[in-house]
Amino acid sequence: MKQLKRKVRESSPFRNRKSIAIFMYILCFLLFFSLFFRFTWIMVKGEVNGENLHLNVERLYTRNNILQARRGSILDRNGNPIASDATTYKMVAVLTDEWSTPNRPQHIEEPQDVSQILSRHIAMGEEEIYNRLILENKQVEFGNAGSNLTYETMSSIKDELTEAGLTGITFEESRSRLYPNGTFASHTIGLAQTNDEEENQLQGVLGIEKEYDDLLSGENGWIRNQRDRFGYVIPDQEIEEVLPENGEDIKLTIDRRIQIFLESIVEEVNKEHQPEYITANLMNAKTGEILATSQRPTFNATTKEGIDQSWQNLLVEYTFEPGSTFKVMTLAASIQEGTFRPNDYYKSGQIKVGGGTVRDVRREGWGTISHLEGLARSSNVSFVHQVEEMGHDTWKTYLDNFGFGTRTGIELPSEASGSNPYEWPLQKINTSFGQGIAVTPIQMLKAFSAVTNEGTMVEPHLVMDSEQEERNESQQVISPETAAQTLNYLKETVYSENGTARGYQIEGFEIAAKTGTAQIADPDTGRYLSGTDNHIFSVVGMAPADDPELIFFVTVQQPELNTITHGSQAVQKIFNPVMKRALEYYSAEDTSVDENETVNNQMTNYIDENTHVAIEQLQESNYDHSVVGTGDRIVQQFPVQESEIDDTQRVLLLTNGAMTLPDLAGWSRNDLFKLAELTGIELTIEGEGFVTEQNLSAGSFIETGTEIVVQLSSNQ
Repeated sequence: MKQLKRKVRESSPFRNRKSIAIFMYILCFLLFFSLFFRFTWIMVKGEVNGENLHLNVERLYTRNNILQARRGSILDRNGNPIASDATTYKMVAVLTDEWSTPNRPQHIEEPQDVSQILSRHIAMGEEEIYNRLILENKQVEFGNAGSNLTYETMSSIKDELTEAGLTGITFEESRSRLYPNGTFASHTIGLAQTNDEEENQLQGVLGIEKEYDDLLSGENGWIRNQRDRFGYVIPDQEIEEVLPENGEDIKLTIDRRIQIFLESIVEEVNKEHQPEYITANLMNAKTGEILATSQRPTFNATTKEGIDQSWQNLLVEYTFEPGSTFKVMTLAASIQEGTFRPNDYYKSGQIKVGGGTVRDVRREGWGTISHLEGLARSSNVSFVHQVEEMGHDTWKTYLDNFGFGTRTGIELPSEASGSNPYEWPLQKINTSFGQGIAVTPIQMLKAFSAVTNEGTMVEPHLVMDSEQEERNESQQVISPETAAQTLNYLKETVYSENGTARGYQIEGFEIAAKTGTAQIADPDTGRYLSGTDNHIFSVVGMAPADDPELIFFVTVQQPELNTITHGSQAVQKIFNPVMKRALEYYSAEDTSVDENETVNNQMTNYIDENTHVAIEQLQESNYDHSVVGTGDRIVQQFPVQESEIDDTQRVLLLTNGAMTLPDLAGWSRNDLFKLAELTGIELTIEGEGFVTEQNLSAGSFIETGTEIVVQLSSNQ
């Protein structure tokens, strides 16, 4: 019995272990089966917790990249780039060592050596760079000097730092819009900036850039491929790709030569007289092409300096009472209606009409004078007589036909229509001399063109295209005979002894012109401001007078009369030099070459050529040449392509990099003028002969507006 009990006790643990073993086998089988079932389910369904594993793997290894479309370039009438796409680089210095390792430093270790190298490549002094590199920051940037760097400049900096074993300088790549001319019809050309919603996508926000954004932008493409975990493309795969459609280029009517000269003159007047506004617009009198347009305030499209002063494009958004320049239209209408009889006499000074009194600028008048003298003296009373005689309704028809109160349709956003209320008797009368009506500069240019284009207005425009010749012209406003007679009478204001435009005579050319001194209404009270400088001073000039090719309209609002006695003198400072230069340019283009005259070689087109290649070609041709800038591609040149050139002329090439000053030693005065025209620098020339000294050394960084002083001497 005892033995039996002992056997029972001995067998119980054995049975327990066996039961546990069986249980474990069953548990392992269940676990294996559940895992097998789970894996099989995943393999068949391809999902885990509702997530598609195939898509996750594809996302992990598949890369979708946008192929950026190139934004179209904006060109001047001769094909020179005004705005173009560029890949630029911003330089950043890493000052902290927290991202460095003992074997691989990422920060600035030798600030003195780094600053020496950087000062040779950017427009910043060595000391200023050094002071930035020793700041207690994690990283620093270098402002405008270290932004918008070209690939060539970036590569040169990298190579020199690597060769010297220096670290800590990095570069951030971005797409940008290159405006090589700086302040250059900035509100009209406009601005394209990076779109915050779409990374690295440029979008037009102003001017032509905005108006033609869809055309310039093109359409982005894309590419889809698979890469391994190291980022390398997996071979032998089918790559999906849609190529981008690049934006189209736009050629404008603007002439870069005149535009640069106009900007420099306008800037001089702006600095000297600090007016509220300046507008200066040059138009082809026969075609309506805007050849040059400038305003103040403005901004530098490259540096963005001044961008916050005003976003208003004064050419199309600035509405004002024009004053006496409006009498050009009154004169034309009265000639057409037969009410302008130049040799009839009237009493000047003042006239009661429409429930009020209209006065001449000289309130006591000039006695009893002829209407032709009244035109020369810009007598308001004379023009009141014209409107009274032709009738208010007839005059209103002319105002409408000339396009006042209606947009011209020029290719710019936000064009204002002005206003032509024509309600009260005195208001109707006041329009005869440019009061009680609000106009834009572009409306005035269009109306003036009726006088220069045999009575038919042309459509002002900025874009040249194949359909330009098919543009619909406005209706015939006045007859060709009336237009010719109007021009003839407008010469009186310039060349008669009593003319208000005598100061606008251009040596070598006969012009027809009309001046204006318009009052300014206080926006709060509605009353006109008092004071001799609280006016809008203006002039319109049409030349050559017998058959005008050019219309130049200038307005200067509220200039400071610091060195002058009348605001019209500020207008003359803009009108006279620019009109003379423009007439010389275009009359020279029309002059045919004498058959017996030796024809010089034609200038090769170097635009978009590699800088080194262009230099080699010029050296082979034995032409004196100078390069302005650090870029690897030519964007401007002088002389222009296909123009005549001989071995006495200097060839100037402007690159896409930061502008640099050449060595000017031995340059002639004419060479210097061409450099100023090409770059927009402000030039002061002392002496006669050839350059012997310059205030900035060769290779110095320059930009539009930089002051360059040179000393000339006949004894080199």
